[in-house]
Amino acid sequence: MTENEAELIKRAQARDTDAFCQLAGQYERRIFSLALHYCHEPQDAEDLSQEVWLKAFQAIDTFRYESSFYTWIRRITINCFLNRQRTTFFRWRTMTGPLTEVHANDHLPPIQLPNVESTLNNRILFANVMRALSQLPPRQRLIFLLKHHEGMTYEEISAAVGCSTGTAKKAVARALGKLREQLNVDVQAGECVPCAAGEY
Repeated sequence: MTENEAELIKRAQARDTDAFCQLAGQYERRIFSLALHYCHEPQDAEDLSQEVWLKAFQAIDTFRYESSFYTWIRRITINCFLNRQRTTFFRWRTMTGPLTEVHANDHLPPIQLPNVESTLNNRILFANVMRALSQLPPRQRLIFLLKHHEGMTYEEISAAVGCSTGTAKKAVARALGKLREQLNVDVQAGECVPCAAGEY
């Protein structure tokens, strides 16, 4: 944690809304990206992200500097995912619109590739992966994203989601199997399906 970030947190804990907004501005794209890959629909991802930041603002006094601010806000995000999973809030829909809709929002930067053909192929792959991810059970999708989008260890995932490390490993293996089948790709052991879980 940088000195500037620690100072912003202290000010936010003193109910300085400008300081909290600066903190949120540093991580809002990462939180939105994770939310989008989880709930699939930009509108749902936006709603979920707003809920995360509202809860974070309400709970900022509980931040004890025992982890990075991002780890703390990610924990809140995961809790929001798990809570929403128990409701009928999310619209688990298959992407049926034109591929151009994948990048229609301003939250994700366009993918920079050397030529039009590569760009089209990448966008098709992105759309296919997003469609395949949407078919996974919510909890399995969450565990997969925490592993391959967030780079968390199985121990961290088990603590965050409330399951055993064995369950987390099985969930990732099953998710990879389903993605491999739906995308019709051969993934070698130890590799991750090339997914939309890149860095943004």
